[in-house]
Amino acid sequence: MQKAVIICPGIHNSQLTQEFLAGLQRCDSGNVGPVQQMLIFPSHEYPAYSAIHILNYLRRQIIPVNTSLTFVSFSAGVVGAIGAAWGWQMMGGTVKALVALDGWGVPLYGTFPIHRLSHDFFTHWSSALLGSGDSRFYADPPVEHLTLWEKPDRCPGWWVQPVKNGGEWRRYLTAAEFVVQLLSESI
Repeated sequence: MQKAVIICPGIHNSQLTQEFLAGLQRCDSGNVGPVQQMLIFPSHEYPAYSAIHILNYLRRQIIPVNTSLTFVSFSAGVVGAIGAAWGWQMMGGTVKALVALDGWGVPLYGTFPIHRLSHDFFTHWSSALLGSGDSRFYADPPVEHLTLWEKPDRCPGWWVQPVKNGGEWRRYLTAAEFVVQLLSESI
């Protein structure tokens, strides 16, 4: 089965997405593994929040439906990514995971692993009311919204994961290290 990562940016300068990818590369020590394709949805050409546009983009890229997709999304791109992930599954595809950076106010539910990252504790806490995900990260100290996307390797914070006894496991690391770890597990 082929594997692909689809990056779903928000509504911002496309250079920030390049900075995001560079931040991930600075933290990756070869753990991410084989990715046949990494695609960046052109949110400067189409609405970032449109699941239909993301699915059409995947079709135009000739991504076979048997490709296992991991969605990495930011801000308004989280809206499009969650809808596209559901759509991909409805077409018979596999979603390995959805990683949502600062998708505040976006309900995140699915039959695939979902991971939330937030730029501060309040966003982390209030977003959990709409689906906390399988694991979460929040910047501590808080950072600006766009900083989480532009400089993930400079955003330290807490990885929070629920455990079976009702408690939670925590680890202090950067947002980039968290995303790289998620990608290494889902790819």
